[in-house]
Amino acid sequence: MIGTIYSLIPPLLAIIMVLLTRRVLLSLGIGIISAALLLENFSPLASLTKVYESVLGIFVSDGELNTWNVYIILFLFLLGIITAFITVSGGSRAFGEWALKRVKSRVGAQLVTFFLGIIIFIDDYFNALAVGQISRPLTDRHRISRAKLAYLIDSTSAPVCVISPISSWGAYIIGIIGTIIATHQLTEFSAFSAFIQMIPMNFYVLTALLFVLVTVLYNVNIGSMRKHESRAMRTGETVHAERGEVPGELKEDIPVSQKGTVMHLAFPILALVLGTIGAMIYTGIQGTEGTLTLLAIFENTDVSTALLWGGLIGLVVALALFIGLNKRDQELPANVTGRAIKEGIKSMLPAVYILLFAWSIVDLIGQLETGQYLAGLVENSHLSVGWLPVILFVIAGLMAFSTGTSWGTFGLMLPIAGQIMAVVDTSMLLPALSAVLAGAVFGDHCSPISDTTILSSTGAGCHHIDHVMTQLPYAVICAVISILGYIILGLTGSLWLGFIATLILFAIVMIYVIQTSGQKEETAE
Repeated sequence: MIGTIYSLIPPLLAIIMVLLTRRVLLSLGIGIISAALLLENFSPLASLTKVYESVLGIFVSDGELNTWNVYIILFLFLLGIITAFITVSGGSRAFGEWALKRVKSRVGAQLVTFFLGIIIFIDDYFNALAVGQISRPLTDRHRISRAKLAYLIDSTSAPVCVISPISSWGAYIIGIIGTIIATHQLTEFSAFSAFIQMIPMNFYVLTALLFVLVTVLYNVNIGSMRKHESRAMRTGETVHAERGEVPGELKEDIPVSQKGTVMHLAFPILALVLGTIGAMIYTGIQGTEGTLTLLAIFENTDVSTALLWGGLIGLVVALALFIGLNKRDQELPANVTGRAIKEGIKSMLPAVYILLFAWSIVDLIGQLETGQYLAGLVENSHLSVGWLPVILFVIAGLMAFSTGTSWGTFGLMLPIAGQIMAVVDTSMLLPALSAVLAGAVFGDHCSPISDTTILSSTGAGCHHIDHVMTQLPYAVICAVISILGYIILGLTGSLWLGFIATLILFAIVMIYVIQTSGQKEETAE
């Protein structure tokens, strides 16, 4: 079962169940149980033990606290509490009123979100949650659906991080490229210069970012996104209430100060941003041995620890502002502090539950060696070198989709792509590596078990399944365009022919999408 085609059953089963039932936890649970059964040859008792070990491993690994997972969970709870205090203090209300006077249109509100996604490129987790907290009051005021907000967040987080050398993603990828270069004794470029040269070859990322911009400027709503946007515009209901609890959303009404100002939102978020970045730099310096460079700092930073410290600093600032406001005006009831903490934690429980289930199934899929099986298909293929970039794109996409991790796909597929191209044709090395990065981000965007997708839903305050279903058509369109671009790049060996062909095809598709989307909007009206 391990490392065979059967290893695809658990992720595919979970994903199909999610799409059919729209019940994320149930679907992930079935995927977890099926993976455990395969690992333990269908022994019920051994399978239950395997599930228990997998869940325990989320918190304890090799006899020590698994700080990465635990700190991410704590950060989510801190963010929920910060959000609650910002709400109670009237910061969200004041920011919404302030922004409504300055950002006059739905397009403007979405452009603010788009540019925030571009600017906050340090880490995808941080990007998804921070941009969501800042943008949500603004987009709600302009009746922009949470599904659209989640799409804007998700499609500007990983795509920007994967092409930014000064980010946790960029440092990680450059480190892998450096190992590939050293292993195969390549002298044509350094790891950093290779990364920079690969940016225009990442066709999926470029088309995904452009598609976000087109979607904002021309109000492109495809598939089920049209229903969410239409409902938001018609009724002001930005989130699908029938789905139940919303990740990141306060469950009960709590008192809101009418005397809070924009600073009650801006200062805690600013403290969160600066605290996280400062902690990333500090932990990066602490973890770097030898020459201290900016790239080395981000390569050795501890993101989860930085998020925890940033969350604590943001909470201290939010709490201090709340206490100062309440002490001065005393308009809020005495028990509001405890209620805010309680509701902040409760607001993050749906996201934490989904994240725990996703981490468990990802661990079991890793033990089944699903990724290694898919990678082996590429390594054992004997196709022409010109077809390898597009094949690597598709396989990386399937791997990230099935395993829910783009980083895991990078770690497995980049060395394999490097090994193949170092032997076959080194001139195609960078296009092949770019195709892996592009495919991994694409698969991550489509996967309901991806932690980035889960956190984008949380940041937007959107039901997870709604985000997955509404983003899927946009991601698939960009992937199809990218596939044709990689075919042209591979067969001609010319980056610029592949790049220009991708842009031309993108323009043609966008003209069609804009026209058909507009016609359907008119019909709906």
